[in-house]
Amino acid sequence: MSLLLLLALWQAAPAPRPASPAAAIRQTLHAQVAAWNRGDINAFMQGYWRSPQTEFVGANGITRGWAATRAHYRASYPNRAAMGHLTFSQLEIEPLCAGAAYVTGFFRLTRAHDSPHGVFTLLFRHFPEGWRIVSDHTTAAP
Repeated sequence: MSLLLLLALWQAAPAPRPASPAAAIRQTLHAQVAAWNRGDINAFMQGYWRSPQTEFVGANGITRGWAATRAHYRASYPNRAAMGHLTFSQLEIEPLCAGAAYVTGFFRLTRAHDSPHGVFTLLFRHFPEGWRIVSDHTTAAP
């Protein structure tokens, strides 16, 4: 009988509230920074929509597709020294609708001999697996 009571109470309990879009997006970005700082580009890429339509825009042009974006990161950051320590700051998250948001912020890589930094704009969309970057425009400061 106690098992039935426990089951009834479990079913009556309210479901946990989903995180706000801004909180979920911040969580995705925090996970990306953590992955980068441990040298894990594959985990970093989990923040991107795994699609041929994903795009990365940077100084070298437009890279289309999740796999091509991952290849770009691997070529540009072949080892931990090149990756450095990543930080994001001044994040601003603007919901566009229930399933999309626009994000701006600053990045900095701290490495042994330099500290590249700049700005980024990200377009996030919500998918069943969570909030993912569908478009990333990153520009390094001169």
